[in-house]
Amino acid sequence: MALPICGIRRGQMYVVSIKTITMFYYVICIFMFFSIMGSLSAESTASFPAQKLIIGFTATPNPKPTTFQPILFDSSRNFSLGFLRVNQDQLALAIVHVPSGESFWQPNSVGLAQWGKHTQLFFNGSLVFTDPKSGVFWSSNNSDGDHVVLTSATNLQILNGNSNSIVWQSFDFPSDTLVENQNFTSAMSLISSNGLYTMRLGFDFIGLYAKFKPDGSGSDQIYFKHGALQAKAQIVPGHGPIVVRISSDGFMGMYQNSSVPADVNSFNSYQRTVPGPRRVRIESDGNLKGYYWSGSSWNLDYVAIPEPCELPSPCGPYGLCTPGAGCSCLDNQTQTQAQAQTKSHKCPGSRYESEPGDLCSKVNNKYRELRRTGVELPYKELMMYTKTESYESCQKSCVENCSCWGALYNNASGFCYYVDYPIQSILGVGDEAKLGYFKVWEGVEKKRERWVGIGVGLLCGSIFILLGVLSLACFKLCKRNSRKNDGFLEHEDIACSTPYKDLGSSSFGSIELSNNK
Repeated sequence: MALPICGIRRGQMYVVSIKTITMFYYVICIFMFFSIMGSLSAESTASFPAQKLIIGFTATPNPKPTTFQPILFDSSRNFSLGFLRVNQDQLALAIVHVPSGESFWQPNSVGLAQWGKHTQLFFNGSLVFTDPKSGVFWSSNNSDGDHVVLTSATNLQILNGNSNSIVWQSFDFPSDTLVENQNFTSAMSLISSNGLYTMRLGFDFIGLYAKFKPDGSGSDQIYFKHGALQAKAQIVPGHGPIVVRISSDGFMGMYQNSSVPADVNSFNSYQRTVPGPRRVRIESDGNLKGYYWSGSSWNLDYVAIPEPCELPSPCGPYGLCTPGAGCSCLDNQTQTQAQAQTKSHKCPGSRYESEPGDLCSKVNNKYRELRRTGVELPYKELMMYTKTESYESCQKSCVENCSCWGALYNNASGFCYYVDYPIQSILGVGDEAKLGYFKVWEGVEKKRERWVGIGVGLLCGSIFILLGVLSLACFKLCKRNSRKNDGFLEHEDIACSTPYKDLGSSSFGSIELSNNK
C-alpha cells in the first residue's frame, strides 16, 4: 500500500505515492546512465586504454597528460601505444615502455603532429594518423585489417579477423630500436632520432652510416663495419640475405637460412639471465648500444664504438677530438667536451647554411684553406684513398676537385684520403707526419643568424638615436627652465638661503621679499 505524501500547491493539498517517486528515480537513473555512456563513447578511448582496437576506433589528444597518453596496452601492460608529448605542443605516435617512459618505436615519418583536438588516430581497416596541417601524417597503408593488438614483444599488429593472419606489423618498419627476437633484414634500417645515422646490413656485415653530404646527395659515409666471423656457419652467396636478431641469451646474432648463427656479437651479460627485455638502439651520436631492463632502470650492456673520438662527429663540424683531452677546433680555438655535447659552441665553418655539394657551383661560394698537422680520419680504414708522392700532390688534387672538402695524408705510407662531404670531427694524434688540408666554407651565413645580427644592429641604432633625441630634448628643457628660473629670481628678487625642508626651523628673516612696482 502506497503511503500518501502531502504537499501544498497554490493552497491545495495533493498526494504523491512512494511508487510514483520510485518510478521517477528509475527514469532519472536510466537517463543519466545513457547520458554518461554517450559521453564516454564520444570521448577518445585513449582515456581508457584497451588491449584491442576495432574498426571505428578514434582517439584524439587529451590536454591533461604532460608526457604520454596511452591508447593501447599489451597483455602485460608494460608497453603501450599512445601519444608521446614533444615540445609541449607537439606529439609523436609511439610505442613506449611504460615503467621507464622510453620510446621503442615511432613511425618513420617527417616532423611532428600538433597536440590538439583536430589531431586523430583512427582505425578503418588501416591505422591512420592525421594532423590538421599535414593531412594524413602516417598510415599503415592497408585496408583489410579487422583489429589492432600490441604484443608483449612490442610488436604492433593489424590482424584479419577471418584468418587471424597478420596484414601489417611494426616489426617490419623499425625506427631506432631493435628488440629481442625481432628479425632485422637488409630491407630495413635503424635510423637515429636526429635522422643523421643509420644501421643497415650488407652481404655479410653490419654497417653504420652517416648522412654527411648536403641535401642527402650521394651515398652515406660508412663509419663502422662489423663483419661476420662465420665460425659456426658459413654465409653462402646466393642463398638468401642475412638476418640479424637479438637473442635472450645476450648476443646479437647474424643468420642465413639457419638457426645456427654465422656470427655472435656478445653483450656484457652473455649467457646470463636478466630481469627484463633486451634492446639495441642507434643513438643520436651515431653509436650503437645495447641495454637490458633491470626492473628499475636500463643497464648498458653493449657498445659498438667504445672510444668517443672514434664516433663520426663527437666534436661537431670542423672539430678536433683528441683522446684523453676532449674537443677543440681545427683552427686551434678551444672547446670543451661539455660544450660540444650541448652544442653551446661551434667551430668556424659550421655556422653557415647547408653547404653545397659542389664548391665550384656558385659564384658566392667561397672558402678559406686550413692546414693542420697531427690529424687523421677516425674511420680511415673505411675511406677511399689513393697513393701520392707527397703531401703537396695530395693537397693539389683536392684543391682542383670541386667536390673535395679536405684531404689527409700519411707521410709514412703515402696514402691520401679524400673527404667528399663537409668536414666533421677529425681525430687528433701525436704523429706530426699525418697532415691535413681542409676547405672552410665561408658562404652565406645562416638566415637566422643573419637576421639576428641585423635585428641587433637596428636595435642598437634605434637606442643610440633615442638617447640622442632624449639628450637634446633634456638639454633644451634644462636651458629653458634655467632661463625661467633666472628671470623669476631676478624679477621677483627671491633669494633662498635655506633648503625648503629646513624652512620650518629657519627664521623668516632669511627670506627677503621686495616689491617691484
